[in-house]
Amino acid sequence: MRYFKMNGCGNDFVIIDARSRGALPLSQNQARAIADRETGLGCDQVIAIERSIRGDAFMRIWNSSGGEVDACGNATRCVAWLLMEEGGAASRRIETPAGMLYAERAGERVITVDMGSPLLRWEEIPIGRAMDTTRLDFEIEGLQGPGAVNMGNPHAVFFVDDIEATPVTVLGPKVEHDPLFPERVNVGFAQVLSPEKIRLRVWERGTGLTKACGTGACAAVVAAHRQGRTGRNVEIVADGGSLQIEWRAGDDRVLMTGPIELEATGELPAA
Repeated sequence: MRYFKMNGCGNDFVIIDARSRGALPLSQNQARAIADRETGLGCDQVIAIERSIRGDAFMRIWNSSGGEVDACGNATRCVAWLLMEEGGAASRRIETPAGMLYAERAGERVITVDMGSPLLRWEEIPIGRAMDTTRLDFEIEGLQGPGAVNMGNPHAVFFVDDIEATPVTVLGPKVEHDPLFPERVNVGFAQVLSPEKIRLRVWERGTGLTKACGTGACAAVVAAHRQGRTGRNVEIVADGGSLQIEWRAGDDRVLMTGPIELEATGELPAA
């Protein structure tokens, strides 16, 4: 099977085209082996492009730990670009476990994805007990009141004064595994630079710190706006580059726009 090594703002993927087989029965051990940066191809997530009846393709996602997850915004942009390139189309519909996502070209190797509406009720995140998701009743080592958002996967976003001084790799795994989050959680650390700009780092559940997180960027803007910190159209500056996020007031949908890069292609050995 053919694979593509790609990244969106440094968030990198091994994308396997499994449409000729219909689906890709990948075990956790196999996903971990592919993602291993020393012995495998190396990536944050392993992605399979499978056949879809409803959309142009079905996308499955495995974190580097081998666990399967429902959504990945940057991977959606990469897959959308591949599908557009092969068909010469300006838009594509990609089915995911979290629902149907719509993508369109926004420039040369720049893709916009409609990530849908954020889920904001405590049971939708999910959180272990009822509370206001605008500011969770949660504190860790001086940080408190994170916003909680589900963008196809759960996020908790802390707002900090100095992101470079924030021990993301220490606090991230502690919050990820806190009992408050029964399905674990992606943990964002956001420094608001202006009402139109946020510096963001995200500890992704099952993966760790990545150079960018698309759903995390969406969650950060939703959380920031709900707390009155920013507007609805915000540039997210990640370690690997910038994404433009718009949470539209008219229809409640979140649009993510950013670049993609094709690093390499190859063939996986037959199983």
